Amino acid sequence: MPGENLTRIEAQERRAIVDTQSYEVVLDLTKGAEVFGSRTVVRFTATPGASTFIDLIAREIREITLNGRAIDPAGAFADSRIALDDLAPENELVIDADCLYTNTGEGLHRFVDPVDDEVYLYSQFEVPDSRRMYAVFEQPDLKATFQFTVTAPEPWKVVSNSPTPEPKKHGDGSATWRFEPTPRISSYITALIAGPYEATFSELTSASGRVIPLGVYGRKSLWQFLDADYIFDKTRQGFAYFEEKFDYAYPFAKYDQLFVPEFNAGAMENAGAVTFTESYVFRSKVTDAIKERRVVTILHELAHMWFGDLVTMKWWNDLWLNESFAEWASTIATAEATEWTEAWTTFNAMEKTWAYRQDQLPSTHPVVAQINDLEDVQVNFDGITYAKGGSVLKQLAAWVGIEQFFAGVAAYFKKHEWSNTELSDLLSELETTSGRELSTWSKKWLETAGVNTLSPEIATDVDGTITRFSIVQTAPADYPTIRPHRLGVGFYDLDGDALVRVHHIELDVDGDLTEVPELKGRQRPDLVLLNDDDLAYAKIRLDERSLQTAIGHLGKISDPLARSLVWGAAWDQTRDAEGSASDYVDLVLRNIGTETESTTVRTTLAQLQLAANSYVAPEKREATREKVADALWRLAQDAEAGSDSQLQFVTAFASAAATSAQWEQVRQVRDGDVVFEGLEIDTDLSWQLLVSLAAGGIVTAADIDDALASDNTAKGGEFAAQAKAALPTAEAKAAAWASLVDSDELPNTLVRSAALGFVHPAGRDLLEAFVPRYFDALLPIWESRTYKIAEYLIAGLYPAPLANVALRDATRAWLEANAGAAPALRRLVAENLAGVERALSVQGRDAE
Repeated sequence: MPGENLTRIEAQERRAIVDTQSYEVVLDLTKGAEVFGSRTVVRFTATPGASTFIDLIAREIREITLNGRAIDPAGAFADSRIALDDLAPENELVIDADCLYTNTGEGLHRFVDPVDDEVYLYSQFEVPDSRRMYAVFEQPDLKATFQFTVTAPEPWKVVSNSPTPEPKKHGDGSATWRFEPTPRISSYITALIAGPYEATFSELTSASGRVIPLGVYGRKSLWQFLDADYIFDKTRQGFAYFEEKFDYAYPFAKYDQLFVPEFNAGAMENAGAVTFTESYVFRSKVTDAIKERRVVTILHELAHMWFGDLVTMKWWNDLWLNESFAEWASTIATAEATEWTEAWTTFNAMEKTWAYRQDQLPSTHPVVAQINDLEDVQVNFDGITYAKGGSVLKQLAAWVGIEQFFAGVAAYFKKHEWSNTELSDLLSELETTSGRELSTWSKKWLETAGVNTLSPEIATDVDGTITRFSIVQTAPADYPTIRPHRLGVGFYDLDGDALVRVHHIELDVDGDLTEVPELKGRQRPDLVLLNDDDLAYAKIRLDERSLQTAIGHLGKISDPLARSLVWGAAWDQTRDAEGSASDYVDLVLRNIGTETESTTVRTTLAQLQLAANSYVAPEKREATREKVADALWRLAQDAEAGSDSQLQFVTAFASAAATSAQWEQVRQVRDGDVVFEGLEIDTDLSWQLLVSLAAGGIVTAADIDDALASDNTAKGGEFAAQAKAALPTAEAKAAAWASLVDSDELPNTLVRSAALGFVHPAGRDLLEAFVPRYFDALLPIWESRTYKIAEYLIAGLYPAPLANVALRDATRAWLEANAGAAPALRRLVAENLAGVERALSVQGRDAE
């Protein structure tokens, strides 16, 4: 990725010279399958006589004209930059170019639907990719108005940030859409979506009295599966909630939600034109976890219309504030404004698990990260930016008071509308509304890295009466900050067939040791749960008695959030090699059958498989894998017909299958020889079972081709790529490797799917041969691929299932030999290494 980076210092220097006013962008989408025409007119003020540059990634530049003066592209254009010299106080720059469509999900992505050969386009610009569609000063603090004029095939729908105008038809099969200018926004939230999308429309009345048009869009071949009425319903609930809590009416002219193919993320907050992954178009039965996640995502992107789009960070070091706020706001809105009232349990099970894992990697960083350049931004779309930040904001809202928190946010929107801000601007408003000083809080929580661990210390007399109760706080040696926490302590006792909370207190914890005299004199309970109600961001430990109670009776806890906390504590102890992986496997298998929260089940089953495949001692591995799969089969058989758990256990069993007998059971389910009442073997489930059979060597590449012929769709293509790469032969692995590394033809989603199949644990032994090839390929991949594809390959092809000393040593050797490699590349490799080192540590504990 040479020549496409931008440093923070360069951005600051350019901002000191330039202030942008407007863009007029004319796009021609009728030039064929490779390029589109892009003509940009930029008007901006500048320091007279100064020099700077504008960004563009293009195949060819035909014209550069600055203030009527022609500039030779051959001399001015290099490394994605166009040099601009001798600027005037008021400038008009014209750049005419041909830009490339991509198949990587970056810039203007072009997709051909295998069902009907229709062409669909969509843009994805965060972080630095609007420059792939038009010439632009690519940094968030150079806001401007954007006016798009688009020529495209006449039957298409064309959507951007402003309402779609009536097109001018040319009589040759093409038409031109001229959009009204946007408000002043950052370039990364501009958007273009074009193609023969189907659409349906509705509207709502904003708090301002304006009628806001709503649209939902999707591909023709998926349209029958798109439940637009439900999406409109959640959108209305989100609008009402945010407009009330933010005390600021929706700031844009309309709100379209577009489900687009081959999308890299869950969604993107383009102003008034949000794009979503098609994974949220449910053509087959999905779990409640996925349904709930879609609602959270819908509300996450809606929250961004205020926090991120209306008010935008100056530079990407405050990316966390954008994403963390949207995570927190979408979760509280989901819990309080929709039917998904247990959203905070989901947040604990999914987001906090992600945050704790990320915060223990060598690449962890303060929530307010040091972002030196664009490559730093790319790798900081992580669990710190989203999940830890969201957790910390939850704590901040509790610290200042929820009403005061919302009041401060409302004041922030009014004061900084359409402008750029830094963290201090938000904290200043929160200090005003709450009366609290927040600089100390910010320093400890936002400017330092690492996660604390909280453990109970309990002394009792011979009758079990507590004589001393304290909470010990520790921090990792590399990140020794001891932080203040507001948390609950819950006491739970067995009462017949239930484990019920019998006592609860809430207190402030600070320092290495916090005495809790309020609990002296109480009877020691069966289970002590620190961070009851999940107010704090910290790992918690269970004392030995509580751990044994959890292993035997976790499913008997009636409160789903408390159960999620216990699940998380047991997993953290396992990952930290303080508990046995084999014991964790037993805990899950004994209790998961009674868990009712879909996301908790989903997260725990994934952790169960990681424990069985990588964390148990190697000499126990095959027996454990067989045991886990057999237990999942029984759980599937015992689950309620048609239930969410039944679907989760069947798919987990297929993923875990490790013996010929188990793969035969998978085959019987797929072929209908074994029937689970209430479970339809629909299209996606049939594919998931086929991937399992491929990993077991039960089917051939020809069988996979036959399945693809029956489901020749984008989703079918992804499953087929995964299945072929999972085939347990040297030839299949070599073919998958060649398609991924030796060629750059596969689009982003097929890269991701094939890599997933390549490292399937059932083919672990075949990965040994690829260890040296992997390390030889790292620099060529980094230097030749876009960031997102490089990330998919570097993380996805790492032979992590080996989880052995040889892989650890090879990874360390590469890092030592490539000390000068790009920091973002080294970070990805170091994260891979951390996973293997942790697995070896946990394996050692399990062998004791």
